Amino acid sequence: MKKKIWLSLIMAVFLVACGQGVNDSSDQELDNTPSGTETKKSPDSSGNSNEKEDETATEETADNNSNSSNATTEKANETLADLNVHYIDVGQADATLLQFEDFHILYDTGDWRGNEVVNYLTSQNVSTIDLVIVSHPDADHVGQLENVVRAFDVGEVWMSGNESSSKTFRSAVEAVLNSDADYHEPQMGETFEMGNMDIEVVYPETISGQTNEESLSVRFTYGDVSFLFTGDADTDAEKYMVNAGVNLDADILQLGHHGSNTSSDPTFIETVSPSVAIYSAGIDNSYGHPHAEVISLFQGKGIDLYGTDVHGTIIVETDGKDYHVKTNKNGTIRPGNSTASDNSDTATDNGADAKSDSSSTENKSGCVDINNASIDELQRIKHIGPARAEELIERRPFQSVNDLNSINGIGPARITDIKEEGIACVQN
Repeated sequence: MKKKIWLSLIMAVFLVACGQGVNDSSDQELDNTPSGTETKKSPDSSGNSNEKEDETATEETADNNSNSSNATTEKANETLADLNVHYIDVGQADATLLQFEDFHILYDTGDWRGNEVVNYLTSQNVSTIDLVIVSHPDADHVGQLENVVRAFDVGEVWMSGNESSSKTFRSAVEAVLNSDADYHEPQMGETFEMGNMDIEVVYPETISGQTNEESLSVRFTYGDVSFLFTGDADTDAEKYMVNAGVNLDADILQLGHHGSNTSSDPTFIETVSPSVAIYSAGIDNSYGHPHAEVISLFQGKGIDLYGTDVHGTIIVETDGKDYHVKTNKNGTIRPGNSTASDNSDTATDNGADAKSDSSSTENKSGCVDINNASIDELQRIKHIGPARAEELIERRPFQSVNDLNSINGIGPARITDIKEEGIACVQN
């Protein structure tokens, strides 16, 4: 799979005269998969040496005819190397490392303001990453992609195809174009294999520019154990997946949108039927993640719930049959303001510094001055997420709140919402 032409178009607009050539391809195999990585058992050669020659020939023929039909069973029954899935503590952002055999997959790349992902991967002795998947272009998911691509040998990058005008996204795209990584925009229904890992794209089927809602959602299956990631996909997207009939069954689910009530539709959760749910959020984040109703939903269903704001980096280890969860800290999950202790219940060093969002501060009038507020304070304003907050800062100063219509995705209706909320202001 090769870099697609849309990336060149983006760079032509944002990075004048980039000049990077790209090739379009419909190849659906992972180009960087080493040969010989899928282990297969040889047929059982034991038998009675006194059997007649014609009986032996019949048995051999039967074995040969059954090889193809038994391939899947053999793969499921073979002893697998351990898979470690690291839900990295990156504050109010997402980044997860899947580490197995000689392979490394990174799903989302953390917040643009930090370098925790590179530091953590380095602490895990990662030198190459076979596949980087970015769920969507928000700065808390694509944020450290540029650093990752520059620091490691990356085989392939997947994105949803939705774009952002933020500097973070443009820099990430430029880094991918200037690397040797292949590029692909997978869609619902596409399946891939990497060693003994099966990868199924469960969303989106098409894109329309709704970056959060159309997060690239992926189901990973290793032996009998499955993991599901949906980025910031909302409840409508979750319902679409359910109605589309794709296989959503998973033992471990990463909560959508950091535990926000914009995700985790009850029907979706019932369909996934996870035993463990994990969310990534910053301590005392300004969004109130995880939301109370989401916590209640999972606890009411008896699903074990973990969060990076409480437990630090969380690691799920599995041999493809059984799994167990290791945390860096002990703590109690509470809505919006989870608390954590420093007591470790594992000897594993997470290798990354915990990062928490700073508490919001208001100016004396109680509003958020869009010309002076920090990036965290700006995100208190309705419709202003990490990427838009970054773009807002780049475009300052503004004469009035109405001027926010210059921000990508902010139109008249959203300007009305922002003004009615009464938080955003311009102070002289």
